[in-house]
Amino acid sequence: MILYPAIDLKDGQCVRLLRGAMEKATVFSDDPAGQARRFTDAGAEWLHLVDLNGAFAGAPVNAAAVEAILAAVRVPCQLGGGIRDMATIESWLGRGLARVILGTVAVEDPDLVRQAARGFPGQVAVGIDARAGRVATRGWADQTEIDATDLARKFEDAGVAAIIYTDIDRDGAMQGPNVDATAALARAVTIPVIASGGVSSLSDLVALRDTGVIAGAISGRALYDGKLDLGAALAALRS
Repeated sequence: MILYPAIDLKDGQCVRLLRGAMEKATVFSDDPAGQARRFTDAGAEWLHLVDLNGAFAGAPVNAAAVEAILAAVRVPCQLGGGIRDMATIESWLGRGLARVILGTVAVEDPDLVRQAARGFPGQVAVGIDARAGRVATRGWADQTEIDATDLARKFEDAGVAAIIYTDIDRDGAMQGPNVDATAALARAVTIPVIASGGVSSLSDLVALRDTGVIAGAISGRALYDGKLDLGAALAALRS
């Protein structure tokens, strides 16, 4: 199971939100590239980046910070937030991103997801963010009645590289991930599923790994707070 340290970007800074609320942002660093280097120096093999402003604006906002990260590290990075058209997908992948994450458009324009996945094999993931199993879009501001598993199943034959499943109520709350819901989603589809939201300890990572069906996990606040040691977590997952 791959551990993806998260760098959430708001106004050019590394922040963490509580349950997706932009007004509840805690700033952890004003040097995103430096933070990325610290994660990779500790052994991270992937980085998970989110343009929080972009998720609300519907277009990239923190491009300078993302580009600085890409220039600073040599590990693959995936990015979500504000990527809602083919031109933006092509632009980001052309600038060195390993993978783009399509969230809102997975609901609003699923054909774009399929087109992108065909055009860029292995480089397109679907982000599914849910409250109580129902999908939220546009920076989690819009709540739908779409079931997360039903949405995931729509992309079974699309060739997407992964599904990043975020339990919004767990995100940034340091209360542990929703292991059962994430594992149920992973069992319902053949697409690799990456867990996001609430990963706050080594035992959380072990619980996700031990399901045997979850391909990866994203952690942010716990790494910044020091409650999860990245080097120790990576070593434990390798063992």
